[in-house]
Amino acid sequence: MKKIITILGNRPQFIKSATVSKELAKNKKFQEIIIHTGQHFDLAMSEMFFSELGLKKPKYFLNINNLNHGAMTGRMLEEIEKIIIQEKPKMVVVYGDTNSTLAGALAAAKANIPIAHIEAGLRSYNNQMAEEVNRIITDSISSLLFSPTKIATKNLVKEGIKKRGGEIIESGDVMYDSLLFFSKISEKKSKIVKKLKLKNFALCTIHRAENTDDKEKLRSIFSALKKISQRIDVVVPMHPRTKKFMHKYNIKGENLNIINPIGYLDMIALLKSAKIVLTDSGGLQKEAFFLQKPSVIPRDQTEWQELVNFGYAFLAGSEEKKIIEGFNKMVDIKVNKINLYGDGKASKIVTKRIISYIKNENNYR
Repeated sequence: MKKIITILGNRPQFIKSATVSKELAKNKKFQEIIIHTGQHFDLAMSEMFFSELGLKKPKYFLNINNLNHGAMTGRMLEEIEKIIIQEKPKMVVVYGDTNSTLAGALAAAKANIPIAHIEAGLRSYNNQMAEEVNRIITDSISSLLFSPTKIATKNLVKEGIKKRGGEIIESGDVMYDSLLFFSKISEKKSKIVKKLKLKNFALCTIHRAENTDDKEKLRSIFSALKKISQRIDVVVPMHPRTKKFMHKYNIKGENLNIINPIGYLDMIALLKSAKIVLTDSGGLQKEAFFLQKPSVIPRDQTEWQELVNFGYAFLAGSEEKKIIEGFNKMVDIKVNKINLYGDGKASKIVTKRIISYIKNENNYR
């Protein structure tokens, strides 16, 4: 049996990988081994998380977290390398742009194991973001680069990926596949909208360090949210990082409907019922679009530029007036159901190409 190692470090990556893992499991000649680095480990990544979502459990849990970027990546690289030597996989699969992504890719490259990068080609063109550095390096050493969008594909072509032997596959977005799958489960299991008695509301999440760690930016964002809350209920699942810095900077959340962090099924339910989304999360921007909701992005860049180009998202930055302007412009926008991220079959495309690559022994000479 041929082995494939998948590196995952946080909840979004587990969710993205769910449909790919299901497809890989259909082929009995291949065994997927999951390594969970523990990068963003929390109580939600518990037995309940896996049983509720029906996710494949990791074989290895490294519990590497709460370190600076370099130390975290280095520790992960060291431990992943040991597992690669022991398991002898034919391919290492990584998702997205976390430190876990980079560590997994580097460990594989050092061991001369081919790398498949899912969500390749995304660019914010802001090298001060750790995620941007992780993306660029991972793409530069991957053998199979699964691009979710046309813009991502163009980025990879422009960077000369083909010239060094990397193969670009415009697969569509596996997150769309996962949302379609988990949306059905959410309908049956989530009661959050009824429990909170929500009707006309905006859904807001803020968690990125560029916003939370900057006193003026965080203050400006929450000032905008308070003014928006005079027109519409603003529901804020509070990220621990955001809560920490709000307390540090003495920023209050008056008039906002602040709730504790929630699971993925509840988040889908809130998204489906919300009128508009305000978020600095790349994943939530896309999920809002998938569920035909407009969004306002309190960031200076987005990896999902096509959402802005088509007028379904407004790039507001952190300035209060700009966020309010974005809300006023987007709140009544109708989001059309168009094919920007594939047709929900990305996981099948990814799996088929990974398996055919491994079967071709010429790729290992």
